[in-house]
Amino acid sequence: MATIGFSEDLTHEFKSDKNRLQDGDIIDAVVAFANTDGGELYLGVEDDGEITGLHPDHVDGTRLSAFIANKTVPPVSVRVEFLDLTAPVLKISVPKRTAIVASSNGKIQRRRLKADGTPENIPMYPYEIATRLSSLSLLDYSAQAVPDADYSCLDAVERERLRNSIRSYRGEGTLLELSDEELDKALQLVTTQEGKLVPTFCGLLLIGKQEAIKHHMPTAEAAIQVFSGTDIKVNESFHLPILAAFDKIMEYFSAWNSSQELESGLFRITIPDYEPRAFREALVNAFCHRDYAALGRVRIQINDEGMTISNPGGFVEGISADNLLDAEPHGRNPALADAMKRIGLAERTGRGIDRIFEGSLLNGRLLPDYSQSTATNVRLFIPKGPADQAFIRLVSDAQKQMGRSLPIYSLMVLNTLKRLNKASIHEIAGDLKTDETKIRVVVEDLVLSGLAEAGGSGKGRYYMLGAGYYKSVNNMAAYVRQKDIDPIRHEEIVMQLACQKDYIRRADVVDLLRVSPPQAFRILRRLSEKGLLQLEGCGAGARYVVVK
Repeated sequence: MATIGFSEDLTHEFKSDKNRLQDGDIIDAVVAFANTDGGELYLGVEDDGEITGLHPDHVDGTRLSAFIANKTVPPVSVRVEFLDLTAPVLKISVPKRTAIVASSNGKIQRRRLKADGTPENIPMYPYEIATRLSSLSLLDYSAQAVPDADYSCLDAVERERLRNSIRSYRGEGTLLELSDEELDKALQLVTTQEGKLVPTFCGLLLIGKQEAIKHHMPTAEAAIQVFSGTDIKVNESFHLPILAAFDKIMEYFSAWNSSQELESGLFRITIPDYEPRAFREALVNAFCHRDYAALGRVRIQINDEGMTISNPGGFVEGISADNLLDAEPHGRNPALADAMKRIGLAERTGRGIDRIFEGSLLNGRLLPDYSQSTATNVRLFIPKGPADQAFIRLVSDAQKQMGRSLPIYSLMVLNTLKRLNKASIHEIAGDLKTDETKIRVVVEDLVLSGLAEAGGSGKGRYYMLGAGYYKSVNNMAAYVRQKDIDPIRHEEIVMQLACQKDYIRRADVVDLLRVSPPQAFRILRRLSEKGLLQLEGCGAGARYVVVK
Protein backbone atom coordinates (compact mmCIF):
# COMPACT_ATOMS: atom_id res chain seq x y z
CA MET A 1 0.00 0.00 0.00
CA ALA A 2 1.52 3.33 -1.09
CA THR A 3 0.98 6.29 1.24
CA ILE A 4 1.48 10.05 0.90
CA GLY A 5 4.11 10.03 3.68
CA PHE A 6 2.55 12.42 6.23
CA SER A 7 -0.66 12.86 8.21
CA GLU A 8 -3.54 15.31 8.16
CA ASP A 9 -3.21 18.41 10.31
CA LEU A 10 -4.54 21.95 10.44
CA THR A 11 -3.02 22.85 7.05
CA HIS A 12 -3.23 19.47 5.28
CA GLU A 13 -6.32 17.45 4.41
CA PHE A 14 -6.89 14.26 2.43
CA LYS A 15 -10.03 13.53 0.43
CA SER A 16 -10.92 10.23 -1.21
CA ASP A 17 -11.99 10.55 -4.85
CA LYS A 18 -12.68 6.90 -5.65
CA ASN A 19 -16.43 7.53 -5.80
CA ARG A 20 -16.09 11.12 -7.09
CA LEU A 21 -15.97 13.58 -4.22
CA GLN A 22 -18.99 15.90 -4.21
CA ASP A 23 -18.36 19.44 -5.45
CA GLY A 24 -19.79 20.88 -2.23
CA ASP A 25 -17.23 18.96 -0.13
CA ILE A 26 -14.37 20.42 -2.14
CA ILE A 27 -15.76 23.96 -1.75
CA ASP A 28 -16.31 23.44 2.00
CA ALA A 29 -12.68 22.35 2.44
CA VAL A 30 -11.37 25.33 0.46
CA VAL A 31 -13.54 27.79 2.41
CA ALA A 32 -12.40 26.31 5.74
CA PHE A 33 -8.73 26.59 4.75
CA ALA A 34 -9.18 30.18 3.56
CA ASN A 35 -10.85 31.16 6.84
CA THR A 36 -8.08 29.67 8.99
CA ASP A 37 -4.40 29.58 8.02
CA GLY A 38 -4.61 28.38 4.44
CA GLY A 39 -3.43 24.92 3.53
CA GLU A 40 -3.30 22.09 1.02
CA LEU A 41 -6.08 19.72 -0.02
CA TYR A 42 -4.94 16.39 -1.49
CA LEU A 43 -7.62 14.94 -3.72
CA GLY A 44 -7.20 11.22 -4.30
CA VAL A 45 -5.81 10.30 -0.86
CA GLU A 46 -7.64 8.41 1.90
CA ASP A 47 -7.83 9.64 5.50
CA ASP A 48 -5.06 7.22 6.52
CA GLY A 49 -2.76 8.58 3.78
CA GLU A 50 -3.24 5.76 1.27
CA ILE A 51 -3.01 6.98 -2.34
CA THR A 52 -6.04 5.75 -4.30
CA GLY A 53 -6.12 8.22 -7.20
CA LEU A 54 -8.45 10.70 -8.89
CA HIS A 55 -11.87 10.29 -10.41
CA PRO A 56 -11.81 11.04 -14.18
CA ASP A 57 -14.01 14.13 -13.61
CA HIS A 58 -11.22 15.79 -11.57
CA VAL A 59 -8.15 15.28 -13.73
CA ASP A 60 -8.51 18.75 -15.28
CA GLY A 61 -6.91 21.04 -12.69
CA THR A 62 -7.53 24.27 -14.63
CA ARG A 63 -11.24 23.56 -14.81
CA LEU A 64 -11.37 22.73 -11.11
CA SER A 65 -9.57 25.93 -10.03
CA ALA A 66 -12.03 28.01 -12.11
CA PHE A 67 -14.94 26.14 -10.55
CA ILE A 68 -13.61 26.91 -7.02
CA ALA A 69 -13.26 30.63 -7.84
CA ASN A 70 -16.86 30.71 -9.15
CA LYS A 71 -18.26 28.96 -6.07
CA THR A 72 -16.56 31.06 -3.36
CA VAL A 73 -17.34 34.61 -2.19
CA PRO A 74 -15.10 36.51 -2.49
CA PRO A 75 -13.48 34.29 -5.15
CA VAL A 76 -10.60 32.19 -3.83
CA SER A 77 -7.72 31.76 -6.27
CA VAL A 78 -6.14 28.36 -5.64
CA ARG A 79 -3.06 26.76 -7.15
CA VAL A 80 -3.67 23.26 -8.52
CA GLU A 81 -0.80 20.83 -9.02
CA PHE A 82 -1.02 17.35 -10.56
CA LEU A 83 1.09 14.81 -8.64
CA ASP A 84 2.02 11.69 -10.59
CA LEU A 85 2.48 9.24 -7.73
CA THR A 86 1.53 5.55 -7.66
CA ALA A 87 -1.86 6.91 -8.65
CA PRO A 88 -2.71 10.45 -9.81
CA VAL A 89 -3.30 12.98 -6.99
CA LEU A 90 -4.42 16.60 -7.21
CA LYS A 91 -2.81 19.02 -4.75
CA ILE A 92 -4.97 22.13 -4.22
CA SER A 93 -3.09 24.91 -2.40
CA VAL A 94 -5.41 27.41 -0.69
CA PRO A 95 -4.05 30.81 0.46
CA LYS A 96 -4.99 32.33 3.79
CA ARG A 97 -7.47 35.12 3.12
CA THR A 98 -7.63 38.50 4.87
CA ALA A 99 -11.43 38.50 4.65
CA ILE A 100 -14.25 36.15 5.56
CA VAL A 101 -14.84 33.63 2.76
CA ALA A 102 -18.13 31.81 2.13
CA SER A 103 -19.39 29.33 -0.42
CA SER A 104 -21.75 30.74 -3.05
CA ASN A 105 -24.69 29.24 -1.12
CA GLY A 106 -23.70 31.20 2.02
CA LYS A 107 -21.93 28.47 3.98
CA ILE A 108 -19.01 29.72 6.13
CA GLN A 109 -16.61 27.22 7.69
CA ARG A 110 -13.25 27.12 9.46
CA ARG A 111 -10.77 24.43 10.50
CA ARG A 112 -9.83 23.28 13.97
CA LEU A 113 -8.07 20.41 15.65
CA LYS A 114 -10.13 17.89 17.61
CA ALA A 115 -9.09 16.55 21.00
CA ASP A 116 -7.25 13.63 19.34
CA GLY A 117 -5.20 16.03 17.19
CA THR A 118 -6.98 15.30 13.90
CA PRO A 119 -8.50 18.22 11.93
CA GLU A 120 -12.10 18.90 11.09
CA ASN A 121 -14.13 21.58 9.29
CA ILE A 122 -16.85 23.21 11.38
CA PRO A 123 -19.28 26.10 10.89
CA MET A 124 -18.10 29.61 11.69
CA TYR A 125 -20.69 31.17 13.98
CA PRO A 126 -21.64 34.88 13.95
CA TYR A 127 -19.59 35.78 17.04
CA GLU A 128 -16.56 34.07 15.48
CA ILE A 129 -16.84 36.30 12.42
CA ALA A 130 -16.20 39.33 14.62
CA THR A 131 -13.27 37.52 16.19
CA ARG A 132 -11.81 36.65 12.81
CA LEU A 133 -12.17 40.19 11.44
CA SER A 134 -10.65 41.77 14.54
CA SER A 135 -7.66 39.38 14.41
CA LEU A 136 -7.13 40.50 10.81
CA SER A 137 -7.33 44.15 11.95
CA LEU A 138 -10.41 44.64 9.76
CA LEU A 139 -12.81 45.34 12.61
CA ASP A 140 -12.41 47.38 15.79
CA TYR A 141 -14.81 45.60 18.09
CA SER A 142 -14.21 48.08 20.91
CA ALA A 143 -15.39 51.03 18.75
CA GLN A 144 -18.77 49.44 17.95
CA ALA A 145 -21.94 50.66 19.66
CA VAL A 146 -23.31 48.31 22.32
CA PRO A 147 -26.69 46.99 21.08
CA ASP A 148 -29.68 47.91 23.28
CA ALA A 149 -27.50 50.00 25.61
CA ASP A 150 -28.00 53.68 26.45
CA TYR A 151 -25.97 56.49 28.00
CA SER A 152 -27.18 55.59 31.50
CA CYS A 153 -25.09 52.40 31.30
CA LEU A 154 -21.99 54.52 31.96
CA ASP A 155 -21.05 55.13 35.59
CA ALA A 156 -20.24 58.65 36.85
CA VAL A 157 -18.10 57.17 39.63
CA GLU A 158 -16.01 55.23 37.11
CA ARG A 159 -15.66 58.33 34.97
CA GLU A 160 -14.17 60.10 37.98
CA ARG A 161 -11.85 57.14 38.47
CA LEU A 162 -10.77 57.67 34.85
CA ARG A 163 -10.00 61.32 35.55
CA ASN A 164 -7.97 60.31 38.61
CA SER A 165 -6.08 57.79 36.47
CA ILE A 166 -5.15 60.56 34.04
CA ARG A 167 -3.72 62.52 36.96
CA SER A 168 -1.95 59.55 38.56
CA TYR A 169 -0.42 58.15 35.37
CA ARG A 170 0.31 61.52 33.75
CA GLY A 171 -2.04 61.07 30.85
CA GLU A 172 -3.15 63.84 28.51
CA GLY A 173 -3.82 66.76 30.81
CA THR A 174 -6.10 68.47 28.28
CA LEU A 175 -8.64 65.67 28.78
CA LEU A 176 -9.23 66.91 32.33
CA GLU A 177 -10.48 70.22 30.98
CA LEU A 178 -13.34 68.59 29.05
CA SER A 179 -16.90 68.12 30.24
CA ASP A 180 -18.12 64.57 30.83
CA GLU A 181 -19.78 64.36 27.45
CA GLU A 182 -16.76 65.85 25.67
CA LEU A 183 -14.44 63.46 27.50
CA ASP A 184 -16.57 60.48 26.47
CA LYS A 185 -16.50 61.56 22.84
CA ALA A 186 -12.76 62.30 22.87
CA LEU A 187 -11.93 58.81 24.14
CA GLN A 188 -14.50 57.07 21.88
CA LEU A 189 -16.46 55.90 24.91
CA VAL A 190 -19.67 56.86 23.12
CA THR A 191 -20.96 57.20 19.57
CA THR A 192 -24.02 58.89 18.13
CA GLN A 193 -26.96 56.88 16.82
CA GLU A 194 -30.20 58.54 15.71
CA GLY A 195 -29.13 61.74 17.44
CA LYS A 196 -28.49 60.02 20.79
CA LEU A 197 -25.27 59.16 22.58
CA VAL A 198 -24.88 55.43 23.13
CA PRO A 199 -21.89 53.69 24.74
CA THR A 200 -19.34 51.81 22.69
CA PHE A 201 -17.85 48.57 23.93
CA CYS A 202 -14.77 50.65 24.78
CA GLY A 203 -16.89 52.94 26.94
CA LEU A 204 -18.67 50.08 28.65
CA LEU A 205 -15.36 48.35 29.35
CA LEU A 206 -13.73 51.45 30.84
CA ILE A 207 -16.51 53.22 32.76
CA GLY A 208 -19.59 51.00 32.47
CA LYS A 209 -21.78 50.09 35.41
CA GLN A 210 -21.09 46.63 36.76
CA GLU A 211 -24.61 45.32 36.08
CA ALA A 212 -24.47 46.72 32.52
CA ILE A 213 -21.17 44.93 31.89
CA LYS A 214 -22.59 41.64 33.16
CA HIS A 215 -25.64 42.05 30.94
CA HIS A 216 -24.08 43.32 27.71
CA MET A 217 -20.54 41.89 27.96
CA PRO A 218 -20.61 38.73 30.09
CA THR A 219 -17.21 37.78 28.65
CA ALA A 220 -15.52 40.85 30.23
CA GLU A 221 -14.25 38.98 33.28
CA ALA A 222 -10.92 39.09 35.11
CA ALA A 223 -9.39 36.86 37.75
CA ILE A 224 -6.31 36.76 39.96
CA GLN A 225 -4.87 33.74 41.75
CA VAL A 226 -1.90 33.59 44.10
CA PHE A 227 -0.35 30.26 45.14
CA SER A 228 2.26 29.49 47.76
CA GLY A 229 3.30 25.95 47.05
CA THR A 230 -0.03 24.15 46.66
CA ASP A 231 -1.86 26.54 49.01
CA ILE A 232 -4.23 29.05 47.39
CA LYS A 233 -3.71 32.45 49.00
CA VAL A 234 -5.89 34.49 46.63
CA ASN A 235 -8.57 33.30 44.22
CA GLU A 236 -10.91 36.04 43.05
CA SER A 237 -12.89 36.57 39.87
CA PHE A 238 -14.88 39.69 39.02
CA HIS A 239 -16.88 41.56 36.35
CA LEU A 240 -15.67 45.13 36.76
CA PRO A 241 -14.85 48.06 34.47
CA ILE A 242 -11.23 47.78 33.38
CA LEU A 243 -9.99 50.68 35.51
CA ALA A 244 -11.63 49.27 38.65
CA ALA A 245 -10.32 45.78 37.83
CA PHE A 246 -6.89 47.30 37.21
CA ASP A 247 -6.83 48.95 40.63
CA LYS A 248 -7.94 45.74 42.38
CA ILE A 249 -5.34 43.62 40.59
CA MET A 250 -2.56 46.15 41.29
CA GLU A 251 -3.41 46.03 45.01
CA TYR A 252 -2.99 42.26 45.08
CA PHE A 253 0.15 42.48 42.95
CA SER A 254 1.78 45.04 45.25
CA ALA A 255 1.01 42.91 48.31
CA TRP A 256 2.65 39.81 46.81
CA ASN A 257 5.53 41.44 44.93
CA SER A 258 8.45 41.21 47.36
CA SER A 259 11.84 42.81 46.70
CA GLN A 260 15.46 42.85 47.82
CA GLU A 261 18.13 45.56 48.03
CA LEU A 262 21.42 45.56 46.15
CA GLU A 263 24.27 47.96 46.91
CA SER A 264 26.05 49.45 43.90
CA GLY A 265 28.69 51.93 45.03
CA LEU A 266 26.92 54.73 46.89
CA PHE A 267 23.53 53.67 45.54
CA ARG A 268 20.98 51.06 46.51
CA ILE A 269 19.12 49.22 43.78
CA THR A 270 15.72 47.73 44.56
CA ILE A 271 15.18 44.38 42.85
CA PRO A 272 11.49 43.36 42.90
CA ASP A 273 10.25 39.90 41.99
CA TYR A 274 8.42 41.58 39.09
CA GLU A 275 9.06 45.06 37.72
CA PRO A 276 5.82 47.05 38.39
CA ARG A 277 5.97 48.98 35.11
CA ALA A 278 6.47 45.77 33.15
CA PHE A 279 3.54 44.15 34.94
CA ARG A 280 1.36 47.17 34.23
CA GLU A 281 2.16 47.00 30.51
CA ALA A 282 1.51 43.25 30.43
CA LEU A 283 -1.83 43.76 32.14
CA VAL A 284 -2.78 46.58 29.76
CA ASN A 285 -1.92 44.34 26.80
CA ALA A 286 -4.07 41.54 28.17
CA PHE A 287 -7.11 43.84 28.50
CA CYS A 288 -6.54 45.74 25.24
CA HIS A 289 -5.76 42.82 22.97
CA ARG A 290 -8.15 40.20 24.30
CA ASP A 291 -11.05 38.95 22.19
CA TYR A 292 -14.19 40.21 23.91
CA ALA A 293 -16.40 38.19 21.57
CA ALA A 294 -14.98 34.95 22.96
CA LEU A 295 -15.69 33.29 26.28
CA GLY A 296 -12.86 33.44 28.79
CA ARG A 297 -11.24 35.91 31.11
CA VAL A 298 -8.06 37.85 31.68
CA ARG A 299 -6.27 35.73 34.27
CA ILE A 300 -3.27 36.55 36.45
CA GLN A 301 -1.66 33.67 38.31
CA ILE A 302 1.30 34.13 40.65
CA ASN A 303 3.14 31.12 42.06
CA ASP A 304 6.60 30.14 43.27
CA GLU A 305 7.94 29.77 39.71
CA GLY A 306 6.68 33.05 38.31
CA MET A 307 3.65 34.88 37.01
CA THR A 308 1.33 33.97 34.13
CA ILE A 309 -0.92 36.54 32.43
CA SER A 310 -3.32 35.10 29.85
CA ASN A 311 -6.23 36.37 27.80
CA PRO A 312 -8.66 34.96 25.22
CA GLY A 313 -7.76 35.64 21.59
CA GLY A 314 -4.55 34.65 19.84
CA PHE A 315 -2.05 37.04 18.30
CA VAL A 316 -3.49 39.25 15.57
CA GLU A 317 -2.44 38.78 11.94
CA GLY A 318 1.27 39.43 11.44
CA ILE A 319 2.21 39.00 15.11
CA SER A 320 3.77 35.89 16.63
CA ALA A 321 5.77 34.95 19.69
CA ASP A 322 8.95 35.18 17.56
CA ASN A 323 8.53 38.70 16.16
CA LEU A 324 6.98 40.57 19.09
CA LEU A 325 9.90 42.99 19.43
CA ASP A 326 10.10 43.78 15.71
CA ALA A 327 6.50 43.71 14.48
CA GLU A 328 4.68 46.93 13.70
CA PRO A 329 2.44 47.59 16.73
CA HIS A 330 -1.27 47.06 16.04
CA GLY A 331 -3.96 45.53 18.17
CA ARG A 332 -7.33 43.86 18.20
CA ASN A 333 -9.15 46.79 19.85
CA PRO A 334 -7.59 50.06 18.59
CA ALA A 335 -10.16 52.35 20.23
CA LEU A 336 -9.62 50.75 23.63
CA ALA A 337 -5.83 50.74 23.23
CA ASP A 338 -5.85 54.42 22.20
CA ALA A 339 -7.95 55.36 25.24
CA MET A 340 -5.56 53.49 27.56
CA LYS A 341 -2.59 55.35 26.04
CA ARG A 342 -4.23 58.74 26.42
CA ILE A 343 -5.19 57.97 30.02
CA GLY A 344 -1.52 57.17 30.66
CA LEU A 345 -1.86 53.49 31.50
CA ALA A 346 -0.26 52.18 28.31
CA GLU A 347 3.04 52.99 26.62
CA ARG A 348 2.25 55.87 24.24
CA THR A 349 4.66 54.67 21.57
CA GLY A 350 2.79 51.39 21.29
CA ARG A 351 5.98 49.55 22.32
CA GLY A 352 4.76 48.27 25.67
CA ILE A 353 6.28 44.91 24.80
CA ASP A 354 9.73 46.51 25.09
CA ARG A 355 8.88 47.54 28.64
CA ILE A 356 7.83 43.98 29.51
CA PHE A 357 11.15 42.52 28.33
CA GLU A 358 13.13 45.37 29.85
CA GLY A 359 11.58 44.67 33.26
CA SER A 360 13.07 41.18 33.37
CA LEU A 361 16.41 42.15 31.81
CA LEU A 362 17.10 45.07 34.16
CA ASN A 363 16.48 42.77 37.12
CA GLY A 364 18.85 40.10 35.79
CA ARG A 365 16.18 37.45 35.34
CA LEU A 366 15.11 35.06 32.60
CA LEU A 367 13.22 36.55 29.65
CA PRO A 368 9.43 36.67 29.47
CA ASP A 369 8.04 33.65 27.60
CA TYR A 370 5.13 33.70 25.12
CA SER A 371 5.77 30.21 23.75
CA GLN A 372 2.65 28.68 25.35
CA SER A 373 0.35 30.99 23.39
CA THR A 374 -2.10 29.36 20.97
CA ALA A 375 -4.40 30.44 18.15
CA THR A 376 -7.10 31.20 20.72
CA ASN A 377 -5.12 32.39 23.73
CA VAL A 378 -2.10 34.60 24.47
CA ARG A 379 -0.16 33.45 27.50
CA LEU A 380 2.76 35.38 28.95
CA PHE A 381 4.96 33.76 31.59
CA ILE A 382 7.35 36.01 33.53
CA PRO A 383 9.85 33.82 35.43
CA LYS A 384 10.74 34.70 38.99
CA GLY A 385 14.02 32.97 39.78
CA PRO A 386 17.19 34.45 41.31
CA ALA A 387 18.42 37.82 40.09
CA ASP A 388 21.86 38.03 38.46
CA GLN A 389 23.31 40.80 40.61
CA ALA A 390 26.48 41.14 38.54
CA PHE A 391 24.42 41.70 35.39
CA ILE A 392 22.26 44.25 37.24
CA ARG A 393 25.38 46.17 38.31
CA LEU A 394 26.81 46.01 34.79
CA VAL A 395 23.70 47.53 33.26
CA SER A 396 23.09 50.00 36.08
CA ASP A 397 26.66 51.36 35.98
CA ALA A 398 26.53 51.65 32.19
CA GLN A 399 23.27 53.58 32.26
CA LYS A 400 24.56 55.94 34.94
CA GLN A 401 27.70 56.56 32.91
CA MET A 402 25.76 57.21 29.68
CA GLY A 403 23.00 59.17 31.42
CA ARG A 404 20.29 57.23 29.59
CA SER A 405 18.63 53.85 29.42
CA LEU A 406 20.09 51.12 27.23
CA PRO A 407 17.93 50.26 24.19
CA ILE A 408 16.00 47.01 24.44
CA TYR A 409 18.13 45.22 21.85
CA SER A 410 21.32 46.21 23.66
CA LEU A 411 19.94 44.55 26.77
CA MET A 412 18.85 41.51 24.76
CA VAL A 413 22.31 41.10 23.21
CA LEU A 414 24.05 41.44 26.58
CA ASN A 415 21.72 38.80 28.00
CA THR A 416 22.49 36.48 25.09
CA LEU A 417 26.25 36.92 25.53
CA LYS A 418 25.84 36.16 29.23
CA ARG A 419 24.08 32.88 28.40
CA LEU A 420 26.29 31.80 25.48
CA ASN A 421 29.58 33.07 26.97
CA LYS A 422 30.74 34.06 23.50
CA ALA A 423 29.02 34.09 20.13
CA SER A 424 29.27 35.30 16.55
CA ILE A 425 26.86 37.79 14.97
CA HIS A 426 25.13 34.88 13.25
CA GLU A 427 24.65 33.02 16.54
CA ILE A 428 23.36 36.11 18.37
CA ALA A 429 20.89 36.94 15.58
CA GLY A 430 19.71 33.33 15.51
CA ASP A 431 19.20 33.29 19.25
CA LEU A 432 17.18 36.54 19.12
CA LYS A 433 15.41 35.59 15.86
CA THR A 434 16.19 38.89 14.20
CA ASP A 435 18.19 40.45 11.36
CA GLU A 436 22.00 40.09 11.41
CA THR A 437 22.57 43.63 10.10
CA LYS A 438 20.62 45.10 13.00
CA ILE A 439 22.45 42.93 15.52
CA ARG A 440 25.84 43.86 14.07
CA VAL A 441 25.18 47.56 14.70
CA VAL A 442 24.00 46.87 18.27
CA VAL A 443 26.97 44.63 19.11
CA GLU A 444 29.59 47.01 17.75
CA ASP A 445 28.05 49.84 19.81
CA LEU A 446 28.34 47.65 22.91
CA VAL A 447 32.00 47.01 22.11
CA LEU A 448 32.66 50.74 21.78
CA SER A 449 31.01 51.34 25.15
CA GLY A 450 33.12 48.62 26.81
CA LEU A 451 30.13 46.47 27.76
CA ALA A 452 31.23 43.79 25.31
CA GLU A 453 34.52 42.73 23.81
CA ALA A 454 35.40 41.33 20.40
CA GLY A 455 37.92 38.72 19.43
CA GLY A 456 39.05 36.92 16.30
CA SER A 457 38.68 38.28 12.79
CA GLY A 458 36.74 37.65 9.61
CA LYS A 459 34.37 34.69 9.85
CA GLY A 460 35.98 33.77 13.18
CA ARG A 461 35.07 37.05 14.86
CA TYR A 462 33.25 36.53 18.16
CA TYR A 463 31.87 38.66 20.99
CA MET A 464 31.66 38.27 24.76
CA LEU A 465 30.82 40.32 27.83
CA GLY A 466 33.48 42.72 29.03
CA ALA A 467 35.87 42.05 31.89
CA GLY A 468 33.71 44.07 34.30
CA TYR A 469 31.02 41.40 34.41
CA TYR A 470 33.45 38.56 35.11
CA LYS A 471 35.20 40.62 37.77
CA SER A 472 31.81 41.18 39.48
CA VAL A 473 31.17 37.43 39.65
CA ASN A 474 34.78 36.86 40.77
CA ASN A 475 35.47 34.58 37.82
CA MET A 476 38.26 36.18 35.83
CA ALA A 477 39.45 32.71 34.87
CA ALA A 478 36.27 32.26 32.84
CA TYR A 479 36.85 35.65 31.21
CA VAL A 480 40.38 34.82 30.15
CA ARG A 481 39.35 31.32 29.03
CA GLN A 482 36.88 32.78 26.52
CA LYS A 483 39.75 34.50 24.71
CA ASP A 484 40.63 31.52 22.52
CA ILE A 485 42.90 29.03 24.29
CA ASP A 486 45.69 28.09 21.89
CA PRO A 487 48.83 26.33 23.23
CA ILE A 488 50.94 29.01 21.56
CA ARG A 489 49.11 31.61 23.68
CA HIS A 490 49.18 29.71 27.00
CA GLU A 491 51.76 31.98 28.58
CA GLU A 492 49.99 35.13 27.34
CA ILE A 493 46.67 33.93 28.73
CA VAL A 494 48.20 32.99 32.09
CA MET A 495 49.73 36.45 32.34
CA GLN A 496 46.38 38.07 31.56
CA LEU A 497 44.80 36.30 34.52
CA ALA A 498 47.80 36.95 36.75
CA CYS A 499 47.65 40.66 35.98
CA GLN A 500 43.95 40.74 36.77
CA LYS A 501 44.57 39.15 40.19
CA ASP A 502 48.18 40.38 40.81
CA TYR A 503 49.12 36.75 41.41
CA ILE A 504 48.35 33.24 40.20
CA ARG A 505 48.51 29.72 41.61
CA ARG A 506 49.16 26.43 39.85
CA ALA A 507 45.54 25.37 40.47
CA ASP A 508 44.40 28.55 38.69
CA VAL A 509 46.37 27.56 35.60
CA VAL A 510 44.95 24.03 35.67
CA ASP A 511 41.42 25.43 35.82
CA LEU A 512 42.09 28.13 33.23
CA LEU A 513 43.82 26.08 30.54
CA ARG A 514 42.40 22.64 31.34
CA VAL A 515 45.94 21.21 31.59
CA SER A 516 47.55 18.79 34.05
CA PRO A 517 49.33 20.06 37.21
CA PRO A 518 52.83 19.21 35.80
CA GLN A 519 52.01 21.15 32.60
CA ALA A 520 50.80 24.09 34.68
CA PHE A 521 54.02 24.00 36.71
CA ARG A 522 56.18 24.09 33.58
CA ILE A 523 54.27 27.11 32.19
CA LEU A 524 54.69 29.00 35.46
CA ARG A 525 58.37 28.11 35.65
CA ARG A 526 59.00 29.47 32.13
CA LEU A 527 57.27 32.74 33.02
CA SER A 528 59.33 32.92 36.21
CA GLU A 529 62.56 32.36 34.25
CA LYS A 530 61.55 35.21 31.92
CA GLY A 531 61.23 37.50 34.93
CA LEU A 532 57.48 38.04 34.47
CA LEU A 533 56.43 36.12 37.60
CA GLN A 534 58.10 35.56 40.97
CA LEU A 535 57.47 32.57 43.22
CA GLU A 536 56.36 33.29 46.77
CA GLY A 537 55.93 30.66 49.46
CA CYS A 538 56.08 26.91 49.07
CA GLY A 539 53.90 23.87 49.23
CA ALA A 540 50.12 24.43 49.30
CA GLY A 541 50.61 28.17 49.91
CA ALA A 542 52.88 28.75 46.92
CA ARG A 543 51.85 31.41 44.44
CA TYR A 544 53.41 33.42 41.62
CA VAL A 545 53.12 37.20 41.82
CA VAL A 546 53.44 39.60 38.93
CA VAL A 547 56.79 41.35 38.76
CA LYS A 548 56.11 45.10 38.58
